[in-house]
This record gives sequence, C-alpha cells and structure tokens, in this order.
Amino acid sequence: MTEHPTSHEGRQPLAARSQERTRPRQQDAAPAASPATAAIPGPAAAPGPAAGPAAGPAGLDPQAAARREGDRLRFVGAATRRIARGIDLDEIVLGLCRASVPTFSDAILVYLRDPLPVGDERPVSPFVLRLRRSDRLRLSEEETDSSSETERLRLPVIDPHGDLTPAAELCEVRSGGALAEVLRGVRPVFGDSAAARAALPELLGVGRTVPTGHRAILAPLRGRRRVIGAAVFLRGTERPPFESNDLLVAAQLATHTALGIDKAVLYGREAYIADELQRTMLPDSLPQPTGVRLASRYLPAAETARVGGDWYDAIPLPGSRVALVVGDVMGHSMTSAAIMGQLRTTAQTLAQLDLPPQEVLHHLDEQAQRLGSDRMATCLYAVYDPVAHRITIANAGHPPPVLLHLGGRAEVLRVPPGAPIGVGGVDFEAVELDAPAGGTLLLYTDGLVESRLRDVWTGIEQLRERLAATARLTGPDHSPPLEALCDDVLDMLGPGDRDDDIALLAARFDGIAPSDVAYWHLEPEETAPGRARRLARRALSRWGLDDLSDSVELLISEVVTNAVRYAERPVTLRLLRTDVLRCEVGDDSPQLPRQRRARDMDEGGRGLFLVNRLARRWGATRLSTGKVVWFEMPSRGQ
Repeated sequence: MTEHPTSHEGRQPLAARSQERTRPRQQDAAPAASPATAAIPGPAAAPGPAAGPAAGPAGLDPQAAARREGDRLRFVGAATRRIARGIDLDEIVLGLCRASVPTFSDAILVYLRDPLPVGDERPVSPFVLRLRRSDRLRLSEEETDSSSETERLRLPVIDPHGDLTPAAELCEVRSGGALAEVLRGVRPVFGDSAAARAALPELLGVGRTVPTGHRAILAPLRGRRRVIGAAVFLRGTERPPFESNDLLVAAQLATHTALGIDKAVLYGREAYIADELQRTMLPDSLPQPTGVRLASRYLPAAETARVGGDWYDAIPLPGSRVALVVGDVMGHSMTSAAIMGQLRTTAQTLAQLDLPPQEVLHHLDEQAQRLGSDRMATCLYAVYDPVAHRITIANAGHPPPVLLHLGGRAEVLRVPPGAPIGVGGVDFEAVELDAPAGGTLLLYTDGLVESRLRDVWTGIEQLRERLAATARLTGPDHSPPLEALCDDVLDMLGPGDRDDDIALLAARFDGIAPSDVAYWHLEPEETAPGRARRLARRALSRWGLDDLSDSVELLISEVVTNAVRYAERPVTLRLLRTDVLRCEVGDDSPQLPRQRRARDMDEGGRGLFLVNRLARRWGATRLSTGKVVWFEMPSRGQ
C-alpha cells in the first residue's frame, strides 16, 4: 500500500502560515475573536494554531456561525463535485482523499470490499476489507525545519515521515462483530463512541489506536445495494476536534464516494465486456494465403468507446484465392458491435460457399433486414485471384478502395457505389479489375477519410496523395513495407479527425507466375487417375521436384479416383508451386469426403487416410458448382 502526496488545495499560502507562527498567541485570551481558526471546511480550515476546545459553534455569534455553516456547505459542494468527476475507481478514491486532506481532516484511510461486487451479483464471503488508499498532510521543507511543527502532525496512526501507514491492510469483518454493526448502521460515528472504540481496532488492527476525543470519524461507504467499504477521517492534536455537524459532512462524502465507486465498478465491467467483444469480433490474426501479403489496423473513436461497428476480414478461398472484406455498421453502441459480429459471421459463411461478391452482398442485405428495419451498414467485398492476377469487387455504399501501383501511382478504383446493406430491394454490381504484381490495395472505413473538418472525397484525395508520397520514398522499383505503410496512413489523421472508428486492411499483390501453375481437365473415366499421375509427374520433373513424385502421384491417384466415382462432368486438376506444392482436384459433386476408419474387409475408405498421413495439410471446400479437395506437400528442403 503506497502513500500518495496530498495536494494543498484550501491551504493558506506558506508565507502567511510562517507569519502566524511568529505572531503572539492571543487566542487563549479571546477564544471567539478568531473564527477562521476553528474547524471550518474550506480555506479557513487549513491546519494552524488551534482556538482550543471552547472555539465551537456555541461560542460564536450568529453571523459567525452562519458564515461557518455557509463555508461548510460550500466545501461539501466542491468536494462532492470533485468526487463525481472521477470515472474509474482510483480517480474517485483519490478525489475523496484530496477533497478531505487537509481541508476537512489531517489524514484519511479508505477501505474497500475485496473483491468489489458488481451490480446485482451476490458478494463473496467472507466479508474482507482492503486498505485501498491512505492520505495525510505532508510538511513543506520550511515547515520541517521547526521541530514544533513536526510534532504537530505526529498522529498515533499516521506517521508524518513514514512511507507506509502502519494500519492493517486486510480486515475480515466478522458477522455480528462490532465493525459489522457499525457498517450495518451506515451512519458515521465519532472515534471515541462506544461502537467505534470496539470497531476501529478490528478495522485498523490490534494494538493500533486513533487520537482521543472527537478526532476520528468512522464512516461506512454504502453503495446502491450494500456496504462496500469504510473511510476513517483523522485530525491531529493541534487542530480543533470534529463537531457534530462534521458527521453530516462525512456522511455526504461517504455517500457520494460509495455511489461513485458503484458507478466505476459497473463502468469497468462494461469496458471489460466491450474489450472482450472487440477482441472476439475482430480477427486475432490475418491468414497468410499464397500470392498476397496482408496487414490491418483498427482504431476506436475514443478510449471511452472502444468498440463500434467497423470490421475487416480476410478469408482464404479455394484455388488460392482470398476474400477481402471491410464493413461499417452505423452507430457506436454495443448493439452496433453485436450486429457487426453477426454480419461478419454471415460473410464468412457465404464466402465458404464461393459465391460471387455481388451475391454475398445481396445475402448480407437480406440478413440485415431480418435483424431489424433500422440495421444499416456499408460493406466492400473483394476476391483476389493470384493465378489470374485479377480482383473482383462489389460495393454496398462503402468508400472506394485505393490501389497503389508499383511505380508509385495511387489510383482510386472506380467501383459502383451501390446502396448500403439493409436498404433492401437493391441490386449490387461487381467489377473485375487487374491486380498487378507489386500493387497494394487499401480497404478502409469512412473514419479514415471523413470528419467534422473535411468531407469524404477530400479525405480520399488526401489519402491518395499520402500513399503516392510514401511510395516515392521507396523508389519506383520497390513497394513500401506493408506495416510501415499502414502506420504512415494513420499518421495523416489530425487532432480533429478522430470522429469515428477506423478499420484498415492492406493487401500486397505478389501473385503466382504462370510458369508455377499447371492445369488440366480430366474426363470422368476409369483412365483418369492414370492420366493424372502422368501429368503430375511431368510437371514435377519440369519444376525439379522429382523427389516428391512418388508421394504426389499416390495422393493424386486417390483423390482423382474418388472424384471420378461421383462426377458427371470433367474433373479439374491443378498444381501450384509456391513455398509449398499445392494440388487441387475439383468436381461437380457437392458431397464432401469424410475420413473414416476402413474395416479389414472394406475395399475402399483408405484414400483420405493416406492423404492425412502423407500431406502437410489437406481439406475440402464446397462450391456453388461442386467441391474442391486439396492437399499441400512441403517443397524440397522444407
């Protein structure tokens, strides 16, 4: 438990306090002549020479008493406003400490339940209080030169020169004990009352005492439904003791603190849920498909609104293709995030069916209408084919993508804008464009290019210029590093440009050279497996992968045999040589193969068992026209 310096709000200037120490002490002769030295919250309550026990409200004239009550009310108003400014737990407890010390007390101890219950959840037992924070009045360097001033703050519980408060850090509240009774009563009590004399040793620890007289107040902290802690206010012997009205002040401070803590705990739980929602809704990592490199960024609109409706995704597709998705659900609430998660899941499912981009947007539009009449979103869906070096894009009311060419030219792609998802009854149109090797496609949400200070098309033009300027730094023959490019794009945001969440997805097109691709059509005949083996052997020999020939021929024969058994149209066979050797066999049967354990008398059922044992990876994907079964083998030297 660490002690924290106290701010000097409400204290008199140091020079004024030094003059008071050199002035003759006349208070004993005229106790009621100096009401400013009495224990009045506010600037007049700074620790200084005491007026003596007789200097209470009863010894003041009506005007002085009214002024003191006014000062007390102003202090309570300022203190509660300071406590209410806190958002998290530490800020609220700090606000209580800084508002109380030194204006109201010389020291304070704040105990909170451990763990703190959230909302309506049932508190755990046993009832344990933990010392959350302590604060005390510190002496300035000039004040420490005077031994009398040093002795002035030497309290039994608070050591003015120590770093730690010698109070117990943990306290278990016994059911039916003295401390439990005080906490159940809710009302603050003086430290010398019968209830507090029994409760304080239980709270602070055996053998630890507090100043005698009305110099300590024990105030329970009760939230909306239960007691969540306690605060102990302490005054030194050189300061007037607490008065009966100070119990009301302590009650106000305790009530506002407890309600603020309840608010902070609930806010913390919501922030945790928002963080978890954001983490689960967005991909933990991007895939590494063949022929394309990917990078992404996500920035919330503010730390207090960490999750919204923006999302991005990269989904591997059959044929070494990849689907690139960026979307934006309107709004920044938890509801928007939940809708975003449903649309993202729907897009992933539709992508696995290998539907065209415009069909994917059409089904997303239908799904948004099923979720509600006001569920609106924008989305851009693109499919990149590294073999054909082409990209097919469909747009639903989203900002257009920007393509950065290898030479440094940045181009805003002309894609039909379409209507947002959720409008209903709108056709979406897809366009097919070149995807040159070395080019970089940037997909983003409108938070990157639109703000209160600029419209969306001005922002898009600034983005295009920023990409071109970054590419010029690396030269015409080299593409800028992908991660550094994303960071540089985000650097274009100014102080007033963060009005919305930002999702950013960058794709660097590497492509697959035609010389690394072999493709054939096989008639669904009994001779197809033998022909497939011969074609694969020639391709492997041409690529210098003869050492893989036996394994690849065996697996191709098994997969093609299974395809020919069910196919009615020609079977496709494709080999791709990249960092791995990938084989893809497609047919028009939608039934996916399943690995099973063959019995001793079965004639089949062992093909996929061999594929699973010999291949590095394998899988099967259902298409709108059938399915594709693929497997990968490590290249030579891997």
